Amino acid sequence: MKLSQAELERFDRDGYLFFPGRFTPQEAGVLHRAAEEVYAMHRDEVWREKSGAPRTAFAAHLYNEAFRRLGAHPRLIEPVMQLLGGPVYMHQYKVNAKAAFDGEVWQWHQDYGTWARDDEMPEPRAMNISVFLDEVTAANGPLLLIPGSHKQGVVAAGHDLETTSYPLWTLDRETVTRLAEEGGCVAPTGPAGSMLMFSSLLVHASPPNISPFGRTIVYLSLNHVDNYIRKLQRKEWIAHRDFTPIDPLSDDCLAELAEMAKSAA
Repeated sequence: MKLSQAELERFDRDGYLFFPGRFTPQEAGVLHRAAEEVYAMHRDEVWREKSGAPRTAFAAHLYNEAFRRLGAHPRLIEPVMQLLGGPVYMHQYKVNAKAAFDGEVWQWHQDYGTWARDDEMPEPRAMNISVFLDEVTAANGPLLLIPGSHKQGVVAAGHDLETTSYPLWTLDRETVTRLAEEGGCVAPTGPAGSMLMFSSLLVHASPPNISPFGRTIVYLSLNHVDNYIRKLQRKEWIAHRDFTPIDPLSDDCLAELAEMAKSAA
């Protein structure tokens, strides 16, 4: 998958691109079932809300076949390679849940701010690309983005160790208000299988989910191989240390699993 010139220009302006329904319902179904399997595991990589509901599963591509294939899917890897100008490796892999009624907040932050401070990633030559595994609506805790905020560079942040189970370098209200007054605030919504890609400098957050409808999104954080992290203090399954370039699989790698599951049934 290659981005058009118009899409490249839009990404440069806004800091994100959204593609509703880029993966088929069958492909999204394979991944949704994989998420349920992963969340049922008792592993250090699977973090939970205070209620016990799943919050995130790190490094699922290392212990689940569907997520392994997604981690090398050409619809994800190729446009990121195009934007970053070369081969990429997996810096971080998360399967983030917003459980019905119990999904907690992800505070306002920039991902590169954390990667620079905690991992000593030299430059923001990294980005996120994600796939919706459920329909994401205005009601079930969608991701909130501030368009154009990636143009601000690394913004001052404080280390929040208390609000949620996952420590985060977060932005204060005054900064978020100023950025939103300049760029607005959007919440991409769409069906399962939709794809979202955004700059590691883009300011974003997500609200709690108090609706009766859960939502799960998979995030691949991809980094240019020359921009590998220098500080190896976080657990390897949070900030990966395998800097091998990803070799994209065939475009039908997930469809194959869907067919296998159908035949087994």
